[in-house]
Amino acid sequence: MQHDVQNSYPPSLWYDTAGPVPVFDQLTGYDRHYDVAIVGGGYTGLSTALHLAEKGISCAVLESHGIGWGASGRNGGQVIAGLKYDPDDLIAHFGTDLGNAMIRSTGGAANTVFDLIARYHIACNAVHNGWIQAAHCEKALAKLRIKAAQWAARGTATEILDAKRIADLTGAQTYCGGWLDPRGGKIQPLMYAFGLAKAAASQGTDIFVNSAVKTMLRSAGRWRLGTAQGNLIAKQVVLATNGYTDGLWPQLQETVVPAYSIQVSTEPLAPEIRKTILPDGQGLSETRRILRYSQVDAHGRLVMGTRGPAHDQATYKDAATLVKAMHELFPQIGRPRLDHVWVGRVGMTADHFPHLHQPAEGVHAALGYNGRGIAMATVMGRMLAQRVLGASALEIGFPITPLKPIALHRFSDIGVQAYGRWYGLLDRLKV
Repeated sequence: MQHDVQNSYPPSLWYDTAGPVPVFDQLTGYDRHYDVAIVGGGYTGLSTALHLAEKGISCAVLESHGIGWGASGRNGGQVIAGLKYDPDDLIAHFGTDLGNAMIRSTGGAANTVFDLIARYHIACNAVHNGWIQAAHCEKALAKLRIKAAQWAARGTATEILDAKRIADLTGAQTYCGGWLDPRGGKIQPLMYAFGLAKAAASQGTDIFVNSAVKTMLRSAGRWRLGTAQGNLIAKQVVLATNGYTDGLWPQLQETVVPAYSIQVSTEPLAPEIRKTILPDGQGLSETRRILRYSQVDAHGRLVMGTRGPAHDQATYKDAATLVKAMHELFPQIGRPRLDHVWVGRVGMTADHFPHLHQPAEGVHAALGYNGRGIAMATVMGRMLAQRVLGASALEIGFPITPLKPIALHRFSDIGVQAYGRWYGLLDRLKV
């Protein structure tokens, strides 16, 4: 049964500019059989399905709402290579072999996104012209110089930006410098999710929307997944729900903290103003602990995001601090005239690494991208597909770790608010 999910999407700039929502069936009936069932229709799940389908593996994606309904359709649209940790840190933490494998796999994550976009002709306003990280103080700039040097030593043509150069590239006058990572870029995130879904379907993946998985039971060497209207049976299961993870698998929800990110967009800027803000098309992020990130969309709107209120229904009142920051960074726009405000959840982990798990035979899970979900979720989908096919941690370039619930997880909302106030103070003190 085909099901119209168009009205189930929360309002956002990305939804309003994504074009028609791809129509997929709702799961109905009983005992459909697949090699792999994938819970979650965001980047992780869709990338997993696509990479498996390319190998001839029969897959079903089960999404509780519509494709890209969660963070995949509500993020900042920035495609960022690598992890938050520097390459040398990965080697120190994981050893030479696995550390170098992680550097290769995560360092190439942005290219994975743009390669898929090119291969499947995904229309998502992609711009592959680099990513700028701006330093809010000299101490932060010193750390960025180390980061850039480590990636340069591994073949990336990084560029250190002084105050004048970063002002020219961004249109913002408040930064003391930064670096340009040429691997990064930007996309229209919901259109990218739609494109991944269409690509996976073109390779034979069955995609079911409005099909929340309520039960998951092991029987006769197979997994039976049940929804309100039907069920299916699969040899293996991939859990790909990130910041929207629920209690389907015991303790998985307790391994991440959902942090809320609020974003706003202006009305399309006047051409003479548009050419002064990120004129070469890069995305921009900061080194602040409570960072702000920006891009200009394909229609000339300035989009900015930061840590948001702990709920999914944003208002313009919630965005007051963000509007003030927009004016401080880009005073040339005058008083910002907004046309959208929205909120999404970011899956945060205690160690700031994404996590890849195999909690039971035939069950795989990946989540916790800590604000770098477009590139990391896409490449994690490829890694999950490799794991399903039997590849080792060293072969995929990422560790497989046991589930480790965060202590006092039920108080995580209080902790996030407390850390936010503390981090905000540190940012203001520039320490």
